[in-house]
Amino acid sequence: MSPQNPVLSHHISSQFNENLQDVNTKFMTMGGLVEQQVANAVRSLLDTDANLATTVQEEDGVVNRLESEIDEALTLILARRHPAASDLRMVIAMSKANTDLERIGDEAAKIARIAKSLCEEGESPRGYVETRHIGNQVRLMIREALDAFARLDAEQALRVMMADADIDREYQSATRTLMTYMIEDPRHITRVINVMWVLRALERIGDHARNIAEQVIYMVKGFDARHTSVEEIEEKIQGR
Repeated sequence: MSPQNPVLSHHISSQFNENLQDVNTKFMTMGGLVEQQVANAVRSLLDTDANLATTVQEEDGVVNRLESEIDEALTLILARRHPAASDLRMVIAMSKANTDLERIGDEAAKIARIAKSLCEEGESPRGYVETRHIGNQVRLMIREALDAFARLDAEQALRVMMADADIDREYQSATRTLMTYMIEDPRHITRVINVMWVLRALERIGDHARNIAEQVIYMVKGFDARHTSVEEIEEKIQGR
């Protein structure tokens, strides 16, 4: 698992440090679980594995429980410890990133549900190459966003944001290709549309990974990176 978050290493209150470390550990555990959910959901589709898809759906309940536990722990920290400055930023950032992790789990469960449907209806004739490629990319984005969170690495967080722009372009290209195929051969419209929904879910997962990266920048630099261009963020991070 990722190394201890450096923000957690220096506090006057050892109890405060312990509270933060406990919730941070649970957050990283949840992150690892949702990353695996995404990988398994995509694999269940590509391998026509209905049992694996069912496992992904069942694990969504575990993710939901972790989200609730993390929210409760962060609320208690705010109520009892009254953190300020960088500690407060970390609590706020983790709270927002926690929501994004849960939503990644929801998207993985959605992919698994579509995979089960395609297992029954028959594989789609198109779109699996794009699914494999974009699936691998978003899984890497999740891992790198969580690693940036653990190490408070604003530059790596920026790279995650740049990767999201690439995902968006590839998603749009894949969608155009599949729409053209459906027009040319309408016999497989339903199955191809299902694959398009999978690609849409993967694109949203990339968005959530970007959101987590934005929270890293907020923790480290203290400014809101949402609704800000990558170029502006890069200038602020590098102090230009």
